[in-house]
Amino acid sequence: MIKKLSFFVSILLFGSVFGQKDKEQLQKQNSDLKKQISSINASLNQTKKESRLSIAYLNAVNQKINLREKVYNNTQKEKRFIEDDIYKRQLEINKNNRELTVLRKNYAEILVKAYKTKGVQNKVTFILSSKNLGQALTRIEYLKRYSEYQDKKAAEITNKAAEIKRNIELKKRSVTEKDNLLLSQKKDLVTIQAERQQKQELLDEFKKNEAQLTAELRQKQAQSKELEKQIRNIIAEEIRLAKAKEEAERKAEAERKRLAEIAARKEKERIEAENRARMAAAEAERKRAEAELKKANELAAKRADDERRVAESNRAAERKAAAEKATRDAEALAKQKAEQLATAKANEIAVNKRTEDAKDQAEKKVMKSYGVGSVVGSNFAENKGRMSFPVERGSVTHRFGRQPHPVFKNIVEENIGIKIAVAPGTRARCVFPGVVSSIQAINGSRTVVVKHGNYFTVYSNLSSTSVRANQQVSAGTTIGEIGSDFDGTVTLDFQVWNGTNPVDPLGWVSY
Repeated sequence: MIKKLSFFVSILLFGSVFGQKDKEQLQKQNSDLKKQISSINASLNQTKKESRLSIAYLNAVNQKINLREKVYNNTQKEKRFIEDDIYKRQLEINKNNRELTVLRKNYAEILVKAYKTKGVQNKVTFILSSKNLGQALTRIEYLKRYSEYQDKKAAEITNKAAEIKRNIELKKRSVTEKDNLLLSQKKDLVTIQAERQQKQELLDEFKKNEAQLTAELRQKQAQSKELEKQIRNIIAEEIRLAKAKEEAERKAEAERKRLAEIAARKEKERIEAENRARMAAAEAERKRAEAELKKANELAAKRADDERRVAESNRAAERKAAAEKATRDAEALAKQKAEQLATAKANEIAVNKRTEDAKDQAEKKVMKSYGVGSVVGSNFAENKGRMSFPVERGSVTHRFGRQPHPVFKNIVEENIGIKIAVAPGTRARCVFPGVVSSIQAINGSRTVVVKHGNYFTVYSNLSSTSVRANQQVSAGTTIGEIGSDFDGTVTLDFQVWNGTNPVDPLGWVSY
C-alpha cells in the first residue's frame, strides 16, 4: 500500500514540474494581456475625447472585453494549478508524517537497546571479554558504527521534521496565493460585468442615434464610391499611359534593334575583312611551310638513297659517315618544317576563334550602346504577405469586401480596402518601393497613389502629404499624416490594386 501511494506521489511530483511551467506561462500571458488592456484604455480615453460613437471605439471595447475574459480564463487555470499544488503538498505532508512515525518508532527501539547496555563499564567489559585482539578490534568497530547509526537515525528524524515544516509552509503559501487569486477573480468579474454594461450602453447609444449615424454612414459610403471612381480613373489613366509608353518603348526598342543590327553587321564585316587579311597571311605561311616540308622530305629521301648506294658500292667509311650525317640533318630539317606547318595550322584555327569571339563581343557592345533589351521588372508580387504595415501601430476597423455593419445589421458595407484606426499624429508609410503616381485632394482630404509596376497602393484620408508626384519612394518612406474620419476617429484608408482590380490588403502586408 505504501509503495503504491509513493508511486502516486512521485507521479504528482513529476507532473508538478510541468504544472509549475504552465503556471508561470499563464502568469506571463496575463501580464502581457494586462499591458494590452492598459494600452487599449489609453486609446479609448483619447478616442472618447474625439468621438465616442465610432466603430473604432466599439471595436476597442470589444477587444478589451475579450482580453479581460482571457485573463479570467487564465486565472481559472492558474487556480487549478494552485489547488493541485495544495493537494500535492498535503499528500507529501501525510507521507512524511507516516515516515516520521516509523523513524521515531525505530529510534525508540534503538534507545531502549542502548539503555539496556548503557554505561562505560558495559562497553569496556564487552571489549575486554574478547577472546583475542582481532575480536576486540571488531567489537570496537561495531560499537563505533552502532553509535554512528544512532546519530544517523536521529538526523533523519530531524530532517524529516524539517521537511514536514517546509511543506506545511509551502501549503500555507499556496493557500494564501489561492485566496488572493480568488479576490482578483472577483474583481475581474466585476470589471468584466461593468465593461459589458458599458458596451451595452454604447450599443444603446448607437441605436438612439441610429438615424443620424446611418445618414452619416450613407454619406460616407457615397463619398467612398466617389473616391473609388476617382481612384479607378487615376489607375486607368496610369495604365493607359503605361501601355502607351510601353508601345512607344516597343517601337523605340525595335528601331534601336534595327540600327544596332546594321551597326553590328558593319562591325562584323570590318572584323571579317581584317580576318581575311590575317587568314591570307596565315595561309601563305602554311603553304610556304608545306613547300619547305616537301623539299626537306625530298632531300631526306635523296640523302637516304645516296647513303644506300654508298653502302652498296663499299666506298670508304668516311664517305658513308658523311652520308649518314647528311641523312640525319635532312630528317631533322623535315621534322622542323613539320612542326612549323603544325604551328601555322594552329595559328589559322586561333585566328578563326578570335574572329568569332570578336564578332560576338562587338555585337553585344553595339546592342548595349543602343539600349536594346534593357527592360526592368517589378517584384511586388513576389513579396506578397511580407510587406510592412502602412502604419507603425493601429487596429483594423473595417475589412476588405462585403461586410455587415457591426451595429446596424440592415447596412452592408462594400470596402475596396481596409480602414486602420490610429492615434492622432500618426503618419502613413509606404509598404514597398515604387513611384508616386498621383496626389489628389478628394472630399477635403488627400489621397496618394504609389505605382509598383503593375500594382498600386493607395493611402487615403490624409490631412497632409510628405511626398511629391513622380518621386521615387522606398519601403518605410513617410507618405503623410493621417486625418480624422467622419466619426471623429483618426483613420487611414489603405488599398492595394492589381491593375484595375482592388485586392485584400491583409493578404499582402504583414499584420
